[in-house]
Amino acid sequence: METLNKNKLNELAHKYSIFIVLVALFIICSFVSPFFLQASNLMNVARQLCVGILIAYGEMILIVSGFLDLSVGAVLALAGVVSVNVFKATGSILIAVVAAIIVAVICNVINAVFVANFNVPAFIATLGMMQMARGVALYYTGGQNILQLGKYVNIGQGMVGPIPVPVIIVVLITIILYYIINHTRYGRGIYAIGGSRSAAEASGINSKKSIYTSYIINGILIGFAACIFMARNNAGLPNGAIGYEMTGLTAAIVGGTSFTGGIGTIPGTICGAFIIGFLENVMNLLGVNSYIQQVIEGAIIVLAVAFDVVSKSKKTTKVILVDEKKDEEKKDDAAAKAE
Repeated sequence: METLNKNKLNELAHKYSIFIVLVALFIICSFVSPFFLQASNLMNVARQLCVGILIAYGEMILIVSGFLDLSVGAVLALAGVVSVNVFKATGSILIAVVAAIIVAVICNVINAVFVANFNVPAFIATLGMMQMARGVALYYTGGQNILQLGKYVNIGQGMVGPIPVPVIIVVLITIILYYIINHTRYGRGIYAIGGSRSAAEASGINSKKSIYTSYIINGILIGFAACIFMARNNAGLPNGAIGYEMTGLTAAIVGGTSFTGGIGTIPGTICGAFIIGFLENVMNLLGVNSYIQQVIEGAIIVLAVAFDVVSKSKKTTKVILVDEKKDEEKKDDAAAKAE
């Protein structure tokens, strides 16, 4: 009985560990800095996290499928500057947002073609796209920032009552994504593909279609993130969002997404993004050097992946030991019957 209760407690602790870490970090940050709990600071954190959360969602979906995207920052910059120019030409925020999504989706479809059809490793395909997208963004703008965005800034700085517009956008996208991941055939399929692509295909899942869908969803998320990013900065920045792919990867991995594929959740990714956001915020409040912050974030990625690998290896060892015990029991039973 005690063993069962202990096992249940261990399972619950493992299942909700990321939420416990988030709450603990929030409490620690509130003691470390007197400015952390101020409403204006928490609102600022929420605004800043909107872009990171959208990027993290895309990375989570791809990592669960067994892939990733290193071109996020560059594609975001390209989609953003195109969106800003479209707005300046048309005066329509809707058309500008659609333009950003189209550009980001095109880039991600190109990634999917190489990954799904030519079996190019996602690392290589998206690394190439990172270089190309950044180059196109700089060529398109002549390397100059696009200024005077007018009402476009409402996407990233506007308010609906007391709630920031980007927060509303992220909440709506979160609800839609949660349904897609947990209640559709596609959502179930990506976990199967991430676990074993060959086994998933043998069970009737169209892996190529799922890969394309994953990258398209990633593109849509980047398109929205691009609009929020440019609006928050009140400028079209062809050199903006450098390193944002690491922000998304860190949030997803810290949130419990397994780098080996097949494991990851929307709630966990949100927690991962908030953990990184709170850490960055409190370090800024304490005046920690930005270079040191990069070192800390890099260390977090390595530790999170190491923890994932170690915990998975322990589970595998446990399963093997259980199977061996069952085999021994069967042999003993067979020997007893023979006697």
